[in-house]
Amino acid sequence: MSKKIQEPYRHSDRLAEPFRRLPGWYRKNHRILPWRDTGDPYDVWVSEIMLQQTRVRAVIEYFIRFRRELPDVRHLSEVSEERLLKLWEGLGYYSRPRNMKRAAGIIMENYGGKIPDDPEILRSLPGIGSYTAGAISSIAYGVPEPAVDGNVLRVCSRIAGNDSDIALAATKRQLERAIREIMRMDGISPGDLNQALMELGALICVPNGSPSCSECPVSGMCTAHLQSQTGVLPVKAQKKARRVEKKTVLLIENGGSYLIRRRKEEGLLAGLWEFPSEEGFLNPEDALRAAVSLLAEGRNAACADGGTGPAAEEDVPLYIERMPDAKHIFSHIEWRMHAYRIRIADPDGGVRNVFDSEKMRFADAEEMRSRYPLPAAFAAYRDPIREEGET
Repeated sequence: MSKKIQEPYRHSDRLAEPFRRLPGWYRKNHRILPWRDTGDPYDVWVSEIMLQQTRVRAVIEYFIRFRRELPDVRHLSEVSEERLLKLWEGLGYYSRPRNMKRAAGIIMENYGGKIPDDPEILRSLPGIGSYTAGAISSIAYGVPEPAVDGNVLRVCSRIAGNDSDIALAATKRQLERAIREIMRMDGISPGDLNQALMELGALICVPNGSPSCSECPVSGMCTAHLQSQTGVLPVKAQKKARRVEKKTVLLIENGGSYLIRRRKEEGLLAGLWEFPSEEGFLNPEDALRAAVSLLAEGRNAACADGGTGPAAEEDVPLYIERMPDAKHIFSHIEWRMHAYRIRIADPDGGVRNVFDSEKMRFADAEEMRSRYPLPAAFAAYRDPIREEGET
């Protein structure tokens, strides 16, 4: 059976000389960040996972807090999921910390708590793909392994004048092979080169045809700059339009506490706490009916467990007011939200006592700040409640 021929990265020969210059530029000009220059593979791992789909400025505070509470692989493997998600709250993509905890458990069991330096082993761990494996192995251990993301694809397509679609997996594989070959042949510091390409793409060779070529250390060797093609390179196929979902959020309040429930263990925001919501935009009457239904659900659950439940539905008066609309954008979905604050007149706290389970409960502002991770999708309603609790 014939072996499939692997297409080379076109014009890869144009990358070698710029790659020799970039590590020196990086060492003199890189930003000082808390995960850099430590030599710790754990720092590289945590920071790279946090930086996925997130700006550096936003990650710094999260990284410092995360690193302080979970200083090594062992602590990460042992932390409760609820605490882990609370530390991650606001960063989104919550499968990332869950995968990190799973990977930490494997590292503790199979590698004595030491993060492996082999890219192939790293790629076998939950949540670690080719980019993160390349970053860890090259930056922490000096292994000649590329770390190719969107920034690096853009930088290299401009330097080389390569008009291959960077959204294609084949283009990424071709570039990874080309970079790996250059790293091995020229004795370049792999970690510094990878970080230089990341830094160049983040600060200078930015997207949308507006790079700062006058500040680029290799503009004189960049094909796109020399041929005035920075506005057309890289080539990238358009993404599909996001799906729009309409929701009505129910802020059911009981004496300063709000009803929250845990999402299902699969799918978007799996296992996180949220304010209850209904599909579509409800009018006030339908929103009240939905709230009464939730209260009845809690009452019935309590009775099934042998409790008495709260007062009957008609004995728990409800008051409703419309809250501002909000919107949250995920990578492939856009939530458009109406919301109502629905107050319960329940001075004896019977309703709160019933809703005290691992699936649905009332939580006050302090509990939302310190214990229950509510995703950023609900920040427009979550944050004002937290602020009210501080006054």
